[in-house]
Amino acid sequence: MSTEHTPNERANGSGTENGSTTDTKRFLKRRRFMATAGAVAGVALAGCSADEDGEADADENGDDDGDDDDEALERGTTEYLEDAYPGLTVHSADPENGEAAERETYMNYITPAEEHFIRNRYLSPDIDEDDHEVELRLGDETVELSMEEIKHSYSTESVAHTMQCTGNGRSYFEPEVGGNPWAFGAVGNAIWTGTPVSEILAEYDADTSDGMWLMAAGDDVPSEDDQVFARSIPMQKVMEDCLLAYQMNGQDLTIEHGHPVRLLVPGWYGCNNIKWLSELEVMDMMMYGDEWERYYNWQQNSYRMETGGRDAEHHEEIEEFDTREQMDLAAEDAHPLAYAYDQLVKSVIGYPGEDATVSPRAADGRVEIVGVAWAGDDAVEVVEISTDGGETWENAELFTPEMSGVDDSGSWQQFRYLWNPEEDGEYVICSRATDELGRTQPREVAHEDDELETIENDAFPWEAGGYANNAYWPHRVEVDVEL
Repeated sequence: MSTEHTPNERANGSGTENGSTTDTKRFLKRRRFMATAGAVAGVALAGCSADEDGEADADENGDDDGDDDDEALERGTTEYLEDAYPGLTVHSADPENGEAAERETYMNYITPAEEHFIRNRYLSPDIDEDDHEVELRLGDETVELSMEEIKHSYSTESVAHTMQCTGNGRSYFEPEVGGNPWAFGAVGNAIWTGTPVSEILAEYDADTSDGMWLMAAGDDVPSEDDQVFARSIPMQKVMEDCLLAYQMNGQDLTIEHGHPVRLLVPGWYGCNNIKWLSELEVMDMMMYGDEWERYYNWQQNSYRMETGGRDAEHHEEIEEFDTREQMDLAAEDAHPLAYAYDQLVKSVIGYPGEDATVSPRAADGRVEIVGVAWAGDDAVEVVEISTDGGETWENAELFTPEMSGVDDSGSWQQFRYLWNPEEDGEYVICSRATDELGRTQPREVAHEDDELETIENDAFPWEAGGYANNAYWPHRVEVDVEL
């Protein structure tokens, strides 16, 4: 699979701010006017990553200044990651983990690569696209898919997908749990372009009936002694809308976001969207048993909703893939502890930001509250805004830009609420979303001692991995109003 892992000294980047706040805000302001128009315009170039003269629009790390620096920053260092992704707060540099630094990221429909979170378990592999192949195993037959075949032998589709780390919001659990201390910023919405997996499987006469599974594994594992990051995706979802994605916002994937190709599973948690894709296998069950011991850790042990003080047991198959429904059934002992698949309904306020001082607009005396909301495979039905800490609520306006040729069923929606504060002072602003099935964000995260098993009594259960937190109170913003 032609993977090269560059040796380097591990940087102690945990919890490190990515440069000064001033530098970050200056970068974000520079990006604001480009965020939607530029990215969406790039989608019209699906399948192209160069201009008419064949010159690349941006380098593989998302930099577009065209500088030739003889002393290139070393991958795996905090300095490298901060330079390549100035819109992120870096949690670690080797492996690379960072989230959006400012809430302003969530004022826009499209998240630029520089502000889109990165979640890696090993240092990103530097892969030569020309040599890279994806091994597709079909029972007794094995096929090697070149990038040339993936890109040019099938149709090309673009989807808007809200990618969210399963641990987004982990830092709000009490008592705290291990892992990267994600706050609000491990989520982004981008236009992903690639090849429908359904067409590739049809081309090779794969068994794509309901009850079958597709194992997907990445090429980032450093050695044979390390666990392979892999996931089992139910065939129903694979055939519905999964892509082998090679572009993000009209540009080739960056190394850190999975170059040259990743599995794209619209509407589902980021752990299912395997980066640096190198293996696919059609199976009649999930990864299970001794044969898959090196592969199944992140399928059977991790990314399970370990609530109520229970540990996850291994299973060959499940029939329900909606994460919330799995949680409800598990609480009734009618389903295994949930596997993290379809995303729970959630919202994030983009403006005003935390501890901001705001004044009403001169034109109408109002403050505009904006943000984004999403619900995985389901649609967001309502977003409500409270400016008094959740005592009273008003409906916000939902809106989404129209983009020709882009499937936006797995993306977030933007919301706006015009607020008329009547006096100076401190205010607590909350947003809560409700999906088309009537499921609303709960208020808070329960304590471990409560042993809650699913979302109930307006609370999200304490979960051992810090996964899937969609409570609105931890994501509130506190602001000062000056009339």
